[in-house]
Amino acid sequence: MKGNQKIIDKLNDLLADELTAINQYMVHSEMCDNWGYEKLHKADEKRAIDEMRHAEKLIARLLFLEGTPIVSKLNRINIGAAVEAQHRNDHVAESDAIASYNDGIRMAVEVGDNGTRELLESILREEEAHIDWIEAQLDQIDQMGVQNYLVEQLG
Repeated sequence: MKGNQKIIDKLNDLLADELTAINQYMVHSEMCDNWGYEKLHKADEKRAIDEMRHAEKLIARLLFLEGTPIVSKLNRINIGAAVEAQHRNDHVAESDAIASYNDGIRMAVEVGDNGTRELLESILREEEAHIDWIEAQLDQIDQMGVQNYLVEQLG
C-alpha cells in the first residue's frame, strides 16, 4: 500500500530517534555494568531492547507503506559520564521522542492513516513509561542523595 510521503518521512525520523536511543542506552547499560550497578545495567538494557522493538515496528510499517527504512541515520548520542548525567540525558531523549510521537500521531490523523496512528500511540505509551521510570530515578537521587541512590543500584 503506497503511503503518504509526509508519514513515511516522519516514520524515518522516528526510526532515527529509536536507533539513537538504542545506542545511548546500550552504552549507559554497559557503563553501569562496568561500575557494578547491576540494577541500572539491567534497566538500561531492557529500555534498549524496548527501543529495538520500536525500531522493528517502525521498519515494518515503513515497508508496508512502500517506504524505504533509513537505518543509517543517527541523531546526536549523549553519553553521561556519571549515572545522574545519564538519567538526565535519557530524560531529554525520551522527552524529545514523546513530542515527536505526538507530532506523528497528529500527522497520521490529518491524512487519515489510522494504522500508523495506532502504531504510534502504542509506542508512545511505552515511551511515557520510560520517562516515568527515569523521573522516578531522578526523584530518588534528589530525595536520598546520589551516593545512597547508587548503593541501592548494586547487584
